[in-house]
Amino acid sequence: MANPEIGSAIGSAAESVVLSIKDASVHYGMVQALHGVSFDVPRGKIVTLVGANGAGKTTMLRAISGLVKVTRGSIEHRGTVISNIQPHEIVRRRICQSPEGRGIFLNLTVEENLDLGAWAAPDKSAYKANLELGFDMFPRLKERRRQNAGTLSGGEQQMLAIARALMGQPEILLLDEPSLGLAPQIIEKIFEIIQQINRGGMTILLVEQNALQALKIADHGVVLETGRIALQGPSKDLLASDEVRKAYLGE
Repeated sequence: MANPEIGSAIGSAAESVVLSIKDASVHYGMVQALHGVSFDVPRGKIVTLVGANGAGKTTMLRAISGLVKVTRGSIEHRGTVISNIQPHEIVRRRICQSPEGRGIFLNLTVEENLDLGAWAAPDKSAYKANLELGFDMFPRLKERRRQNAGTLSGGEQQMLAIARALMGQPEILLLDEPSLGLAPQIIEKIFEIIQQINRGGMTILLVEQNALQALKIADHGVVLETGRIALQGPSKDLLASDEVRKAYLGE
């Protein structure tokens, strides 16, 4: 794809940028996974990273979370460089991730998983209110609060992973493949929940292979190809692009 941007750039002057990726590169040993990636995440928006397997989407989230090192460039949160600081410090900055594969503790109860998600929450006094908010958003979890997480269905486990991340009172929520392996009707529910969370004012960076669904709910999109940005811009413009529709939407 020749043109790396469609429409207006992400994070225009009219929008307050809370997360800025600047020329970021990541290596796994001798293998370079990200090549000079740059994009902004505006406050209160949904930005989605889409692309094929191996495009570098999960690596980007892992770099933001401090799980892999940025070997060039930087990641900034509200103007402060956070590249390569410890993951627990990232969480304390209220950047929380729901990882690919859910990453819940199967031998712990639903409520115990949620307790762990609250360990770095800045306002400990809000624990009960946040717990009830999570249960209001995910009623099935309330019904199963005493059950081991390993007894939940795939969709319920994904709900638990998102609810656990929300217990950290994030300013920015990182979601990695929330629809992976789920039935179509559950996928629809998960995307409705993501929109509901965003309507509450939360900034979301969404990694998703289901490019059509992701771009439909996102404000901005970034298309990654083998660790490089192929296109980025408003999601509505990406959805209208013949290149994107042919390469990523199966048309």
